[in-house]
Formats: sequence, C-alpha cells, structure tokens
Amino acid sequence: MAKRRASCDDAELKPGEKLPPVEPEVPRPPRIAEPMDSARSATLAAGFKALADPVRLRLLSLVASHLDGEACVCDLVGAFDLTQPTISHHLKILRDAGLVESTRRGTWVYYRLVPEAVTALTGVIGIPLPAR
Repeated sequence: MAKRRASCDDAELKPGEKLPPVEPEVPRPPRIAEPMDSARSATLAAGFKALADPVRLRLLSLVASHLDGEACVCDLVGAFDLTQPTISHHLKILRDAGLVESTRRGTWVYYRLVPEAVTALTGVIGIPLPAR
C-alpha cells in the first residue's frame, strides 16, 4: 500500500504540534530555520499592516532618507497633499507599530526609523531563493 501524502485540505496542526519530518527524497530548499511563534507573527503583522498604506510606506522612506536620519512633521508635510494632522496621524500609526520612534522638541515632534523593527520585517520577506 502506497503512502498517502496529506493535502492542504486535510492537514491541520494542533497547538504545540510540530510539522512532520520531510521525507529524504523530497527536495526542500533552505528557507526559514523554524516557523515563528504567534507573538512574533502578531508583532510583524502589525508592522506590515502599518506599511500597507501608501502614505505610511512613503513616510517611512522619507524619514529613513532624511538628513541626520530624523525628520520633523514640518519637514514631511510638503511631500503630500495632506494636512499636518493627517500626517501626524499616519506617523502615530508607524510609531505604535514600532517602526519609528519620536522625540518632542518644543512644539515639534521629530521621528526616526527603528532599524531593528524594519530589519525584522525585511527578514521575513527576504527569504533566500534556492540555488539553481
């Protein structure tokens, strides 16, 4: 009797259950050492969700590429056809997701990238391709 391979429809992992070992004859390119846990996936999902908006994605790139690595809201408003409160709202979402941090200086708030958070996101989508 031939071994039956599980299809995606009937394969379901229970909490705490590990994936079955891969059969030796099945080629498997190295991609990710281990699946992430639920806490890490929730953190990363919040970052991806924050970047899913084109304004926020552009804001992140503007902050990251700004002279001295930080930018004031007043420096960013001119790049958009949006009001200052709207830009501040988008920056708050990026800050809440841990992608930028801020410092208040007088009446202005300066934002800078959190490199570790951005690296964590790019590490997930930067999965190496198998050698051909």
